[in-house]
Amino acid sequence: MEASLIQSNPDFSAAERDSVYRCIRQRRDVRGQFLADPIPDATLARLLRAAHHAPSVGFMQPWDFIVVRDPEAKRRVHDAFAAANAEAATMFEGDRQRTYRTLKLEGILEAPVGICVTCDRRRTGPVVVGRTHQKEMDLYSAVCAVQNLWLAARAENLGVGWVSIMRHADLRKALGIPPSIRPIAYLCVGRVSHFFEKPELETAGWLPRTPLRDAVWFDRWQERSGAEPLLEHLQP
Repeated sequence: MEASLIQSNPDFSAAERDSVYRCIRQRRDVRGQFLADPIPDATLARLLRAAHHAPSVGFMQPWDFIVVRDPEAKRRVHDAFAAANAEAATMFEGDRQRTYRTLKLEGILEAPVGICVTCDRRRTGPVVVGRTHQKEMDLYSAVCAVQNLWLAARAENLGVGWVSIMRHADLRKALGIPPSIRPIAYLCVGRVSHFFEKPELETAGWLPRTPLRDAVWFDRWQERSGAEPLLEHLQP
């Protein structure tokens, strides 16, 4: 049914196209605005289905999803974050360290649901189409699942926060993940009081957004010859 629908109506309308771009622009990494409202199972299933439809090299689909709702499991994950975050703060100096310590960098306990996305690097066997020369492509495929889930959540008016400040070994221990499985992302998911107009780290003055035209080159590294018309379209 789904395949035939795509074949019979492959084009997006202008309104559908604009909705996709709006979703991308308004996606935010949420840390401190989570509400306690539970996420209905039907909504959660749509998010997981969106993640499962991500592109994957060799169609190996290396991901698994651990849905975390148990308060004790969340506490173990939070403990893993707290240990790593305390260590991370010491890696910055002076004003940077003081600013870092003021940042809210997770919503593990506040978010009603956590989702841990993992990667099974041995799935479908030792030789995978498209991964013969770039072994890391399975990891990138799992990250695509994260992005799919994140955009789907924003379209559902849900916030997502990616908590990366924790050691893989500690996250494995917290969630019983086998040593052979690579944790990719721990995501906090839930309804929020509001979405920030700009990314939180940009608002906090941690870093500015890089202008797009400063990151686009043509035909070879740092070459822009003859590309002026397109560069004009890359203006903010």
